[in-house]
Amino acid sequence: MDAVERLSIIEDLRRLMAKYVRSADHQRWRDLAGLFTPDGTYTPHKPDGSVWLRMEGREKIAEIVGSSGGPDDVLIHHLFSDEIDVESATSAHGVWAMEDIVTRPENAEVNEEFPFKGMHGFGHYHAHFVKADGSWYIAELKQTRLRLDFTY
Repeated sequence: MDAVERLSIIEDLRRLMAKYVRSADHQRWRDLAGLFTPDGTYTPHKPDGSVWLRMEGREKIAEIVGSSGGPDDVLIHHLFSDEIDVESATSAHGVWAMEDIVTRPENAEVNEEFPFKGMHGFGHYHAHFVKADGSWYIAELKQTRLRLDFTY
């Protein structure tokens, strides 16, 4: 693979992750889940390294992520400083520094899994990507946390 092919793949993956955070910010959970392979996984972790949740498959990702808040929540996701390693024309890994902010309205109902009114988090996304049928997808996404601040 030459440098232009490698750079083209890197740009495709940057755009894929940009679609991921834009879909999250606009609460388009089906669009977000469609960026994963049919059996893709998403596993967010707590700052202590323990698994917060594990989701497998597009339907489960859309269902669980979509049920974590309400339609009036304001979501903001930022990605920074990507490190992308292209392994082949159909496989790559990447790490992005990330920040996310969730703000819920004062009258928002809280649930057992997400009992907070606001959250500000920092960490990294670790992704494995595969190319299938001419498009790149997220096969595995792990979110690690350095810090989570909550308001109740």
